[in-house]
Amino acid sequence: MPEQNIKPWQRRASPLTRQALLCLILLVAYASLYPFEFQRAAVGPFDYLFAPLPRWMTMFDVVTNVLGYVPLGVLTVLALHPAWRGTRAVLAAFVLGALLSCGMEALQTYLPTRVASNVDLATNALGALIGGAIAVPLTSPLLDRGWLRHLRFAWFERHASLLLVLLALWPWAQAYPQQFLFGDGDLVRQIWLWQDPDITDLVLDWVPKLGELQDYLSALDAVASHALWETVVTASGTVLAGLLATLAMRRSAPRVPLLCAMFISAFAIKAITSAWQFSPSQAFDWVTAGAIYGLIIGALVLAVAGRGPRSLRGALALAALVVLLVFVNLLPANPYYEAALQSWRQGQYVHFNVLARWLAWTWPYLVLIYLLAMFDPSHHGPARSVGKQR
Repeated sequence: MPEQNIKPWQRRASPLTRQALLCLILLVAYASLYPFEFQRAAVGPFDYLFAPLPRWMTMFDVVTNVLGYVPLGVLTVLALHPAWRGTRAVLAAFVLGALLSCGMEALQTYLPTRVASNVDLATNALGALIGGAIAVPLTSPLLDRGWLRHLRFAWFERHASLLLVLLALWPWAQAYPQQFLFGDGDLVRQIWLWQDPDITDLVLDWVPKLGELQDYLSALDAVASHALWETVVTASGTVLAGLLATLAMRRSAPRVPLLCAMFISAFAIKAITSAWQFSPSQAFDWVTAGAIYGLIIGALVLAVAGRGPRSLRGALALAALVVLLVFVNLLPANPYYEAALQSWRQGQYVHFNVLARWLAWTWPYLVLIYLLAMFDPSHHGPARSVGKQR
């Protein structure tokens, strides 16, 4: 339906895009200010506005700064709909991008690892402007009663908005190098490694079975191959992501094409980020025998379980998630993987990698909360449709 034919009562606001915009602003602040080691500066926070153009600025830096703020412009226009539309919304996106970037650059004056730049401010604001301009023609079809909204409700469950956001984040969680393909969620291992040995020993005394499980997996690791563990982890991650996607879909949705698009996007992000951060020759180093076997096994499980009742698919997704979290957190770290990370020079990608790392750490736990809420009888959202057939 063309924008001019949309009636005022047909226009809809989107609380989800407003929440997403707030999360994006927090992520931008985190990426801009990490590692938060503020120190006293010899210049004022806004002196960079009138400083000479930096000599070390490259075309890569310019393009990256522009692209980094395009999502901000897109979400700003979507979040302001329907109160502000068209040129007014685009200008608001530009102003928000400029103010946010101005504040981040000012704070970077106090970070010894960062350099405040007026070029960064200009390119960030330009990115927000471009994002806003891109979003304007898509806003009404996506949020009002247009064709995008029609597809949204024709293919996906009405209460699946949160799940769709989690599914959209999953391919980006693969951007950070992992020990296993789709092996996200090793946050517990990291927290354990961050703790003082006295604390970890105390935990093992309280939960003796945990130590026994670690010893059992270590013994298995000594006799099993790395390919076997990667097969199990990759298969679990494949089943988890695929079944989550089917939980969001209606029976009438083109499930196979949608699932293929989701996995292809994850593979593409994995390959592109590997090529950028290591070298083009290493773009597909993650394509190992264990990863291939895991993908095949996971695809076979999806082909069978994907046709089952919703409650069964939810239970299998939860089981795959538990297997994934147990293996990625309790298996001994591969020494070659640890050595690769130690020698990895992240350089200009460090702030992107910080976000990717935290996303890879936390995504499975966000899914765990969702699935537990889904099976909670007192929950009035997705749990209502458990077992419902369409």
